[in-house]
This record gives sequence, structure tokens and C-alpha cells, in this order.
Amino acid sequence: MIPYGKQNITEEDIQAVAKALKGDFLTQGPTILEFEKAFANYIGCNYAVAVSNGTAALHLSALALGVQEGDKVITTPITFAASANCIRYCGGEVVFSDIDLDTYLLDINKVEALLKAAPKGAYKGIVPVDFTGRAVNLEDFRKLADEYGLWILEDSCHSPGGYFIDSKGENQNCGNGNYADLAIFSFHPVKHIATGEGGMVTTNDETLYKQLLRLRSHGITKGDDKYTNTLDFANGQKGLDIYPGWYMEMQQLGFNYRFTDFQAALGISQLSRADKGIERRREIAKKYADSFINKSFIKGHSNFVEGHAYHLYVIEVENRIGLYNYLLEHKIFAQIHYIPCHLMPYYREKGWKEGDMTNAENYYKHCISLPMYPTLTVEEQDFVIEKIIQFYG
Repeated sequence: MIPYGKQNITEEDIQAVAKALKGDFLTQGPTILEFEKAFANYIGCNYAVAVSNGTAALHLSALALGVQEGDKVITTPITFAASANCIRYCGGEVVFSDIDLDTYLLDINKVEALLKAAPKGAYKGIVPVDFTGRAVNLEDFRKLADEYGLWILEDSCHSPGGYFIDSKGENQNCGNGNYADLAIFSFHPVKHIATGEGGMVTTNDETLYKQLLRLRSHGITKGDDKYTNTLDFANGQKGLDIYPGWYMEMQQLGFNYRFTDFQAALGISQLSRADKGIERRREIAKKYADSFINKSFIKGHSNFVEGHAYHLYVIEVENRIGLYNYLLEHKIFAQIHYIPCHLMPYYREKGWKEGDMTNAENYYKHCISLPMYPTLTVEEQDFVIEKIIQFYG
């Protein structure tokens, strides 16, 4: 059986988790902070906050950015539903904008057209997605966002280790905070770094960082100079020195989106070989690209892209269902990413319909994700390529 994605758990990973399980903390311990610092260093940002999953990362980010009832936020229809749902969790309104068929990413020209057609201040933010691992050019989006007073929440679930090249010729890592206010990552088993479930929010904004720390744990602050209560036993005085060690304050409505120490231990172990993993993913992608050059059954592009993190390798083909079933017969479990969000029944009820996002809908009719993970062997990939060519032979 050859799946489209697969976790890689080594003996070192197992030993790291076992050590954490024998320690003093299972949750809210020092290993979490260690993982956060290591991940921030890997991405190249100032702050990182580990949470229970990627969806929780999106939800907390939307809350920290102040999304509220009626706020309009733009995102892509080609993404996992959570990229849009996080706005709905806060009462905001999701406005889908179409993709660029050359990149499968949110088309900045279409976003700009939406903004120009609306009154100033009609929109609050943008959620671009580094879909498949290809980095959105956030330098261009930042200029547009600044012009219209918008925040940017980068969904980098597919792209730890990915980057785009800015106007100065420098690599800008996904999630480094140089252009987006917040970015999020997922540690689901098929992602680059697997912790079972888990997520991370990254930022360079200290205020947002502290807000996220509170929100992930019920909105509670402890040992903070921002305490607001005046305690009776302190005779009306305030100041950290007069609060007992047990004192804490719930200052806003937060959630239990905490991470665990043993997950963090697994994350640290996985992170130690992240560069090797992405190097192997790019080797696999290059081989796919070379194998499909000038093949008549390929629609769109299949070229190798610099800076791509290759969480997925997607091709567009005719007779997609035929190929999907043929691969399945040979125990190759391809996948489809994604059914356009605006055509999900929930969003159809909001008024979205077929024909609204023609590029996204055309892409969906032809897309198929091929096996892509670091432990995919040369022989397995050769077999996948052989069967695809054979099907269209």
C-alpha cells in the first residue's frame, strides 16, 4: 500500500516521548517552551505558541486579531475548511476570492479587485494559504493590506521550511512574521513535523504573543503585572509583590487549547531532522516533474518550484476519477485536495454557488495529489509514475 502521505516515527522519537512521560510534567511543562523556541528559531520569527491543533491555532489567531461579528475576511476556496471556519467561529463573514491557476494560490489581483469595489474599511483581513507547500508572496500582499488597513493571517500548515524570494532577492521563510501579523502551522501526522495532533502560531508582535498565551489557557493570566483586581487583604494596594503565589486572573474568555509536554518532546525530535525531510520531499517532487514533462495527459503545470515545501504534489489530469480508481486498484492511495470550500453545504447556505470561483472549480475537476512523504522509496515512486503513464498509455 502506498498512501498519499505518511508519518515517520523513529526510535529517537519514541525515546524522546518516553523520557517526557517519565518526567515531572505531562502538560504545561518546560518542554513546551523548549519546542516553541526551537520552532521559532527554525522558522526565523521572534515568538511561537504551541496549541492543540492547527484549527485551534487559526481560531486563537482570529480572536487575537480581533475578528468579531460581521467582520469581512478574504480567503481562498482551495484549502482545508478550517482556514475559513476560524473566521466564522468569531462571528465574522468569510469572503472567498479565486485562485491563480498557475500557482493554485490566492490570486492577489482578484483580491485587489474585491477591495477596490468595496467602501474603504469594508474588509478587516486576509487569510492567504501556502497551499501544497508553495509560499504565497506576502511582500506583495503586505503592500496591498497596508493600503487598505488589513491584517494578514498566513496559513502555513503545508509549508514549514518553505519560502518565497522577495524583491531584494532574499528568501522569506513561511511564517517568519516579516509580512504577516500571525502565521499558523499544523503537526498532523501527514505534515512535515508530526506530533499526533498539534499546532503552532508564530509572530514577531509581542502584544499578540502575550494575547495568544492567555487565550490558549482559558484567558487566564498568572504572575503578570497586568493584574486588574485590588485584593482586600492588600488594603487597596496593587503590585506583584502583594499577590500570593496562587493568585491568577481570568481577564477574557479563552479556551483550553493547550499542548502537552510529550507532544512537544516528539516535536523537538521531529524538528531535528526537518531539513532532511524537506530535502527528500524536493527530490521526490523533482522526479515527478521530470517524469511528466510534455506528457499530454497533464493539464496545467507540473514544474518544480524553488522554495516549495512540497507537503503535497498535485497534478491536473483528464479523467481524474479513472486515474484515481486505477491507482487504487494497484494499492496506490492518491487523494484530492480540496473540494472548494465555497461549495461545501455550510457555505452554500451562506449564498455561495457553482460559478462563483471558476478557477477553483476548474482546478478541482482535474486535481489529484500523488504520494509525497520522505520515506517514499525510489521503487515506490517509480511504481506510481509507471502506473500513471500506463493508465494514459
